Amino acid sequence: MKSVKNIQKITKAMKMVAASKLRAIQTKTENSRGLWQPFTALLGDLPSADVKKNVVVTISSDKGLCGGINSTSVKISKGLHKLNSGPEKETKYVILGEKAKAQLVRDSKKDIELIITELQKNPLNYTQVSVLADEILKNVEYDALRIVFNKFQSVVSFVPTVSTVLSPEIVEREAESGGKLGDLDSYEVEGGETKGEILQNLAEFQFSC
Repeated sequence: MKSVKNIQKITKAMKMVAASKLRAIQTKTENSRGLWQPFTALLGDLPSADVKKNVVVTISSDKGLCGGINSTSVKISKGLHKLNSGPEKETKYVILGEKAKAQLVRDSKKDIELIITELQKNPLNYTQVSVLADEILKNVEYDALRIVFNKFQSVVSFVPTVSTVLSPEIVEREAESGGKLGDLDSYEVEGGETKGEILQNLAEFQFSC
């Protein structure tokens, strides 16, 4: 009985530390949405954009014991790969995290363009993520990046989500055909950059966010 009580004390202390860490990460997660939400308002999110070169960016963890989060990401990624494959289309994977790597290397090794792991050794910040995004963009050719991740809702609820980032060329094509992206032309932009350069910068920043 004494031994069990000692274990209960240790477990209680571990719970308190975990709850404190979780609160800090949850706050960072919710605050970061202020970065990417304006892009969705400006550029929209066009999952239905029909393009030739698709890259599915699958985000997973390096460690397990987190329910179906990683298997859900992999399942959706495979579905997107199948949906966007065809005789004149090319779909590749970029994998973040050991867990997605383990599952996708087994089934789709020939379609994997880039694998990056050990991301969660230290808490991520925007500087690290922008370097990571730059590494991906330098090494893959794409018309559309399909980013697969689990959107945090609560401690027990994550929503499988796909976010689409289009290349500057495709953004221009979609803008010219009307629709939401056509609104871009109504903005005045200061500086000497061309529209193509502005869209390139926006795409890179949006992907990082």
